Amino acid sequence: MPLVRIPSVLRKHTGGTARMRVAGTTVREVLEGLAERHPDIRGQLLEDGRVRGYVNVYVDSEDIRYLDGLDTPVAEDGEVAIMPAVAGGVA
Repeated sequence: MPLVRIPSVLRKHTGGTARMRVAGTTVREVLEGLAERHPDIRGQLLEDGRVRGYVNVYVDSEDIRYLDGLDTPVAEDGEVAIMPAVAGGVA
């Protein structure tokens, strides 16, 4: 099962868990599986069937926006990392 890495800002929705194995062969299936276990996280990750704009998702260090989005395949031993988008810049 793929390993899902959960950022600290979302761990309040997973009981403090930072990593967990979730079944799925695509990013969509993995995120849906995560949301089934932890329903409160769904609204933080997904909106209208898409990943929310302030959330970045990576499969094995590759940004899914440049792959197949939620339909990006995930290997059995793959890793899905959820990362909040960080705003900032030079003042």
